Amino acid sequence: MNPKKGALYLIPCPLGDVPPLAVLPISVKNTIERIDHYIVEHEKNARRFIKSIVPKKAQPALKIQEINKFTKPEEISPMLNPCLEGFDVGIISDAGCPGIADPGARAVHYAHELGIKVIPLVGPSSILLAMMASGFNGQNFSFNGYLPIDKSERKGELKRLEKISKDFHQSQLFIETPYRNNQMLQSLIENLNPQTRICVACDITLASEYIKTAPVSLWKKIKVDLHKRPTLFIIQG
Repeated sequence: MNPKKGALYLIPCPLGDVPPLAVLPISVKNTIERIDHYIVEHEKNARRFIKSIVPKKAQPALKIQEINKFTKPEEISPMLNPCLEGFDVGIISDAGCPGIADPGARAVHYAHELGIKVIPLVGPSSILLAMMASGFNGQNFSFNGYLPIDKSERKGELKRLEKISKDFHQSQLFIETPYRNNQMLQSLIENLNPQTRICVACDITLASEYIKTAPVSLWKKIKVDLHKRPTLFIIQG
């Protein structure tokens, strides 16, 4: 007789170094207390998070598998075997909500194919929190991930996104590698129209949180250091 399938829980974690229960509901703690099988982006980071929210949980009992951009498609489905054996499995990203700009989305895809119940838990999403605080159109927005590194290609992409934003009143979000954030902001200032508004949302939920929305013309006068700080950029034409 086949056991009842376990569920796949999408477990959010903090966006930075803050007490977990300052930004997460108690349901996250309760779920981690009873689950021993995990699919994570980085095992070391996941173990640190689990220990921070459930200090008494036995770390040797945890069965952890890593998923990242190098994981082959044929390696992902077997990660869900514990669900088929009746065990619940948790997915944990490095920061924020798994499945959003996160390789865990690939495991969720296979879970649906295998008829495994997917249960998302409430937690901080930098994308949604940035949109909430931007003052931009929250009914029509697009997350574009990383933009090209090449200056010429980046300029073309920024112009394209600015036009889409203006024509369709669609907010355009993107991110950059944290050590290139200052260069990204400078690129926005140099290549976008003076009237285009930019929201910079940095260190969201942390004590050093910085969120500001202003037109390009005003950003030329603002001094802010975004170096090595997790940041969301949003433009609205």
